[in-house]
Amino acid sequence: MMLAYTFSCFTSSIKARRTAWRIKCSSSNDGFPSFLPKQVEKIKDPFARKLATRIQRLPVQICSADSLIMSSCVRPLIHNETNPVVLLHGFDSSCLEWRCTYPLLEEAGLEIWALDVLGWGFSCLERLPLCDVASKREHLYQFWRSHIKKPMILVGPSLGAAVAIDFAFNHPEAVEKLVLIGASVYSEGTGNLAKLPRTVAYAGVSLLRSTPLRLLANFLAFDGISFRTRLDWTKVGRLHCLLPWWKDATVNFMISGGYNVSNQIKKVRQETLIIWGENDQIISSELAEVLITVYKW
Repeated sequence: MMLAYTFSCFTSSIKARRTAWRIKCSSSNDGFPSFLPKQVEKIKDPFARKLATRIQRLPVQICSADSLIMSSCVRPLIHNETNPVVLLHGFDSSCLEWRCTYPLLEEAGLEIWALDVLGWGFSCLERLPLCDVASKREHLYQFWRSHIKKPMILVGPSLGAAVAIDFAFNHPEAVEKLVLIGASVYSEGTGNLAKLPRTVAYAGVSLLRSTPLRLLANFLAFDGISFRTRLDWTKVGRLHCLLPWWKDATVNFMISGGYNVSNQIKKVRQETLIIWGENDQIISSELAEVLITVYKW
């Protein structure tokens, strides 16, 4: 059965709780892990700084890698008998995407994991594995099998929704429910980008890392914030791009063809919650209605 909701903004009560948490976290010591790019110290956002101090690397073995991948995540402080909530992120992002939401879910008493999808985030990829869809799926499965070990509520925003659908279709035993937020699930992979010569692909990826392009994404995604805040959030959003293997991993994903899950959507049987911003400027909210129609069994 499909549950569907849309919303346009956070409620005032959530904002109040954010403010309270801001006060608590702003007085904490930094304590950033040494594997994060040093530019993390220039970030002002207290939610990002706080969550960054909690990022860890856990070992994961996959077939396409000849050694363990030290995989970045934020581990829960709370462990209970209920199914854990596992937060993925969108295209070319990191677990810091959840910097404001994570503490609220934790305050609610949930067991929360925030994972970095293979090829993005802050995992150690000095010996670069394949970063195609199959490898991302296997990495998530082996992480779940080694560290989470219980059926999970899998949350995917934007392209993370495609990651979640692909995973739930291939490993239904690992997923109790799905939450899809502003889901980018109808694009046919990376399309013609997969056919680009590698030199052109690397040039395109360099543009993807640029501050102007990331800043433009902030203008499309958020209203009513200052330019200074936009600049700071741009620093948060591109922090993982400063790792030395980011460019190779992103090109590897691009030329592999990317995610194409449109044929899997109807076959996913888990109860699914669809969340969409009514004024989404990146992925039209009309696609929410399409998803609801597809999921009506």
